[in-house]
Amino acid sequence: MVTDIKDTVHAVTAAAVLKPLPVRPRLLALGEPTHGEDLLLDIRNELFRQFVEQEGYRTIAIESDCLMGLVVDEYVTSGTGTLDEVMERGISHGWGASAANRELVRWMRAYNVRADDDGRPASERLRFAGFDGPLEMTHAASPRQALTALHGYLAARVDARLLPCTADTLDRLLGADDRWTEPAAMMDPSRSAGQSAEAGELRLLADDLVALLDAQTPYLITASSREDWDRARLYGRTAVGLLRYHFWMADTSPGRMTRLIGLRGQMMADNLLALADRGPALLHAHNSHFQREKSSMRMGDMPLEWWSAGALVSVRLGEEYAFVATALGTVRHQGVDTPPPDTVEGLLYAHPEDRYVVDPRRLAAALGDTRPAPRVSPWFGYAPFDPAHLADSDCIVFVKDVTR
Repeated sequence: MVTDIKDTVHAVTAAAVLKPLPVRPRLLALGEPTHGEDLLLDIRNELFRQFVEQEGYRTIAIESDCLMGLVVDEYVTSGTGTLDEVMERGISHGWGASAANRELVRWMRAYNVRADDDGRPASERLRFAGFDGPLEMTHAASPRQALTALHGYLAARVDARLLPCTADTLDRLLGADDRWTEPAAMMDPSRSAGQSAEAGELRLLADDLVALLDAQTPYLITASSREDWDRARLYGRTAVGLLRYHFWMADTSPGRMTRLIGLRGQMMADNLLALADRGPALLHAHNSHFQREKSSMRMGDMPLEWWSAGALVSVRLGEEYAFVATALGTVRHQGVDTPPPDTVEGLLYAHPEDRYVVDPRRLAAALGDTRPAPRVSPWFGYAPFDPAHLADSDCIVFVKDVTR
């Protein structure tokens, strides 16, 4: 496939990413087609610095546990803890060990204290968030942290007669945390506690606690702070989401895994919509979590399809949500070699630059009636760019070679 794309190519900068967009988005989602490559995170870090310094963005949210993310946010905003501690306790999926993630957190803390000895005003400080649920591939977290924190927030501020239960009742119903985090439950529904009598009662209590939080909002915002109320909302939606997730882990129907992966997307979307109220944010996760088209994957011999967080957020925010996909040429240390020339990656690989931004609409126009072939990756950990999704992304970042 020979197509001249030099007029559509620009250096990877915040300005180039924003150029194809009709408005500056509140949520700018930068995807990646594989995890665990610090080169891609280095590019993310540099773009975030530019969005902070040139475009007024103040929040970054990554594909990590939303409750653990509070530990990192406390560190970057107020210096609570040490960098070593927050990297161990504040980022899930094992990604706290990443040098690029460590550099991101270090730089955010340095930025927040750079202005003077007292640090920047609260309105100008950088904020960190995880937007994934407290979920791993093998298990889901206990709802204890979210439920007890929500109950504690309400118990300290509203009439005790309005509370649907006591803290002791919650503790009794929750029981031991390992009954919730049983790894075997992901593949064996009978090992899940999600449809026990106690779990059913907890779902009702979580719903009542969230309803009380909503009903008391005008008072709670003045009695505590908007920040504390926002955090209580996070606890509430996480508790409800986790209990729902555990319920479906115990399900035995054929749609069980589709339901679970869809619930994860919904929890992500709810967290992203809450972040949108804070102001413009850069998001970072796998491309599949951000695309507007239906996402799909195979788990063993089981095909799964679901609406991603990006698809759910996009219908709510419209042009204030933008998706920037990342595509790769080679990941040779994983067996992903030079892309075939008739694929999107092959066309982009032929350009001499090592990394650049391309407008997918102009790329589609340059292709005309030519339709690129889908690329097939020999490695399960890399998801090639789907040529059918050219119109789904607002911008593409192309990285020619990922090396270690």
